[in-house]
Parts: sequence; structure tokens; C-alpha cells
Amino acid sequence: MAEENKQPRRQGGHGPMGGRGMGPGEKAKDFKGTIKKLVSYMANYKLPVLFVMIFAAASTVFNIWGPKILSKAITELFNGLIKKYQGTGDINFDKIGQILLFMLGLYLVASAFGIMQGWIMSTITQKITYRMRKEISEKINRMPMNYFESRTTGEVLSRITNDVDTLGQSLNQSITQLITSTFTIVGVIIMMLSISVQMTGISILIVPISLLLITVVIKFSQKHFKTQQKYLGMINGQVEETVGGYNIVHLFNDEENALTEFKQQNDILFKSAWKSQFLSGLMQPIMNFVGNLGYVAVAIIGGILAYNGTITVGDIQAFIQYVRNLTQPIAQLAQVSNMLQSMAAAAERVFEFLGEDEEAQTVENPVKIDKVNGEVDFEHVQFGYTPEKIIINDFSSHVDPGQTVAIVGPTGAGKTTMVKLLMRFYDVNSGAIKIDGHDIRDFNRADLRENIGMVLQDTWLFKGTIMDNLRYGRLDATDEEVYAAAKAAHVNHFIETLPGGYNMELNEESSNISQGQKQLLTIARAILADKPILILDEATSSVDTRTEVLIQQAMNNLMAGRTSFVIAHRLSTIKDADKILYMQDGDIKEQGTHEELLAKDGYYAALYNSQFDELAG
Repeated sequence: MAEENKQPRRQGGHGPMGGRGMGPGEKAKDFKGTIKKLVSYMANYKLPVLFVMIFAAASTVFNIWGPKILSKAITELFNGLIKKYQGTGDINFDKIGQILLFMLGLYLVASAFGIMQGWIMSTITQKITYRMRKEISEKINRMPMNYFESRTTGEVLSRITNDVDTLGQSLNQSITQLITSTFTIVGVIIMMLSISVQMTGISILIVPISLLLITVVIKFSQKHFKTQQKYLGMINGQVEETVGGYNIVHLFNDEENALTEFKQQNDILFKSAWKSQFLSGLMQPIMNFVGNLGYVAVAIIGGILAYNGTITVGDIQAFIQYVRNLTQPIAQLAQVSNMLQSMAAAAERVFEFLGEDEEAQTVENPVKIDKVNGEVDFEHVQFGYTPEKIIINDFSSHVDPGQTVAIVGPTGAGKTTMVKLLMRFYDVNSGAIKIDGHDIRDFNRADLRENIGMVLQDTWLFKGTIMDNLRYGRLDATDEEVYAAAKAAHVNHFIETLPGGYNMELNEESSNISQGQKQLLTIARAILADKPILILDEATSSVDTRTEVLIQQAMNNLMAGRTSFVIAHRLSTIKDADKILYMQDGDIKEQGTHEELLAKDGYYAALYNSQFDELAG
């Protein structure tokens, strides 16, 4: 359908699939509010989440307990070696074996709890993302047309792909990591205190130093992550446009400009990606350095305490292991903070979409007509996409059942808008549109559209067989009915010459058949659907003369016995229309038959003669 009188699109950045993706540095506008909504959304999973917390805590506790048990084995081994060296005894391998077996059992239990916690959390997140995708998909069908006309397709798609995926992954990782890291820090400090208060005091100094260094690294790297994500999206968009318009780029010799633009963006992406990856990569060596300082301090003080007999050798080994275990969850909590921000930003965008205004799908006491006769009345219709910009001022016309009405006029006259109003993609500001004497606002939207078929200038076919595409408007049609519709649309012969015939698979862009063939298939689909009211956006301008004749014949077969509204661009194709409406500036300037309007020698005659002169020239 021609792009007329649309609201201006809101420009969105390029991301995967053309939409704005979630970047590592992106934050939610209302973090607390979004987290509350997410917690409320997860209300049905309170018990499973509780089990996740219990299992994660249990797994962490058993893992933390391990080094303490191992220290007893090392102490027993060390004491046995001393006794053997002094000749006063031998190593008690039975006791050491019992300790090690107990420790093995401990780790097995910890692993079992970890596996159960991971299984439950994965199940929860997948159920949540499944529910979100389902709700978004259902929401799309209830959204008003102006939502989609004011946003890029990629931006809408990113809600159901990028944002839900980001939310699911972050939710799965962050909750488990948050619980595990918190319990690990608390548990490790308790175990360290049980070994030595002095060594614990020195080791705790590592925490603020680590946090300070991590904060500095995150602060510097985050801005580079933002730049990286921004220019990654821009490059994706530029490559997508260049590849999509490959022929046009070469036709206008614009390869150099495209390469220059790509190089500029790629250079910035390279620098920001290098800096972000380098800075984020510093975190591990910095943490290792701080951790090693802790080990040195622990080794020195632990050696002194062991020499004085305050602690055992096994305790020193366990303490060093706990020091290592203390630095790791601190770094993990910093990563969790980033994941929570990313998760909240994704959730905010999903909830924002789910909270958008919907168009009412049903009405109280709706009009119920199985199949309308096709009488249509436009009564003083006034409409504007915004209240301050009225496009249709005062449109009135009566159409009898079975009549063919051609709507003509210059670009921006309101032709496509009138069709959208008839389909109830938008509702009139004042006046009324009636079908069989009933205001279309008194129909349920689905019931209204059940009586209207469309053949648009921009053909739409999906990936699947030709048979499936033809049946799209009427799934219960028999094979014989499909063949009859294809013959009426003059497309049966063409289909039978294809490999596989009606079972041939169309690709995603339907580029394995020609434009004219696609148009004939959409006409056959409309014939099969058998709707009493038809809307046709004439689509013969981009095909050869022979195909144009076939399409015109197919359209005539389609319109037979149906009330038809034809948005006409070539006036030569609508001479036989029962009524021609000439629109300009949102009003009907003239209406009548072709001969009547030519006799008036007004707007229509001037437009028709200008096209005739162009052809003659």
C-alpha cells in the first residue's frame, strides 16, 4: 500500500535485526521500580526461587567447609611425618583416608545441590522468557497501527528478541551468582575467623582495596563499552543497508563513500572495543596481584603463629585457600552489578511495551453478520493522525453492494488513509463509516476484517509452499478450490511449470519468483478467501505489459460480484469503475463515472489528460 499520510517514524538506532540492542553499559531509567515489577512478574515462581536460594546456599556452605576438612588431613600428614622423622610414630593413613573420603562426599553433595539449583533456575528463566514472548506476541495483535508506523520494524523486533534474551540470560546468571557470592563471602569470613582473628584482620584489608580497584576499572571501561555497542549497531546498520542496496550502490558508483563511512565507524569501534576489552581484562590480573599480596602476608604471619604453636600447618593451608576464595566472589559481585543493570534495562523495555495502549478488540453487544452484503457509507468522515493535523476534513460517499469504486488523486490526498479507516486500523474523529447500515465501530474488529480482503501494492508472501501461501486466507480450503482460485487469477499454468508445482517452497523474500508472479499469487489468495468487500492497491506499474494484462484480468475476476475499493495510480485501468472519487487535501473534490468526470473538465479530467499526454509523448 502506498506510504501516505503516515505519522513520522521515530528514528531508532541500528542493532541486531535493525533494532536497538542491549549494551553492556545500558542502564534502566527506574532501576528499583523495574526490579519490583520483575519480582511481581515472577510471583508464580516464589517456591522454586526459594528452593534455588536454599540449594545455592547449601552448595556454597559445603564447598566452603571443604578446605577446613582438608586442613585436618594435612595436619595429620604433617604430624605423622614429624613423628616418623623423630622415630616416635608413623603416619595414620587410615585416619587421613577417612578425612579425604568425608571431604569427597562433602564435595559430591555440594555438586548435587549446585546441579539441582542450576536446573531449577534454568527452568524458571525459560518459563519466564517463554511467557514474555507469548505476551509480547499477543500484545502485537492488539496494538494500534500508529504504534508500528511511528517506530522502526527492528525496534519492535528487538523487544521480542534482544531484550527478552538479555533478560533471560542475566536473570539466570545474576540471581544464582548473587546468592552464591554473598554466601561465599560471609561463609569464608566466618571460617577464617574460626582459624585466626589476626590473619583474618589482615586479609579483610584486601576487600576495600579490591573494591576500589574494581570500581575504577568499571568506571573507565563502561564508557568504552557504550561507545563499542553504539558503533557496533551503526556498522551493522550500514552493512545491512549497503548489502541490501548492493545494486544501487554500484549503480551510483558510491562504493568509495560506503567504504569511507565504514572505515570511520570501524576505526572508532576498534579503538573503543580495544580499550573496553583491555580495561575489563585488567580486572583479573589486578585481583591476582592483590590476592598474592594477601597470600604473602598470610604466609608470614601464619608461619610465625605456627612456630608459636597457635595454629597448625593445615590451618595455614586452609586459610590461604580461603583468602583465594574471598577475592573471587568480590569480583563476581561486581559482574553481577553489571548484569543486574542490563537485566533491569531489558525488563524495563519489555514492560514498557507490554504497558502500551491497546486498541479495543471487542465491543458490547456487537453486530453479528456472517457475511455482509457490501453496502458502504462514508458519512461526513473527519480524521487526523494527531488532533492538530486533520487530514480528512469532510468525506461523504455511498457505495452500493457489488460496485467498484476507484479512489484517485495526488500523493498525500488521503487515499490510503480512507482505506485504513475502513479497515479500522484507525477510528474516525467524527462522522461514521457504515457497512450494511451498521457503524463499523459496532463490529468486533475480527468480525469486521473477516469480511474484507486486500491485495496490496507491496506483496506479502511467507516462507513456505505455494499451496500454504494460497491457503493463508482460508485454511480449510480444499485442493480443488485452491486450483480453481489459481486458474481465476491466471497463475495456475505458471505454478505447474515450477519444480514441485504447488509444493514448491518460496524463500523468505519470495525472490525465487518474479514480482508479477507474486502479485498474481496474492490475487489468487484473495479470490480463495472470498470476502464480500475488497481493497486493492493497483500494482501493475512495475511489471511488463503482458503480465499487466494478466493481473488486470485476474483483478477483474476477483472484483466480480464484490464491493471493491481500488486505489488507482494508472487511470487507464479504472475507466470501467462504477464510481470514481477524486480526492485532494482530504476532501472529495469530484465523484462520478469516468465519462461524467471527463465531461466536467475538472480535477479528474486534468489528471487523466496529463497521464494521456505523457503516454503520447
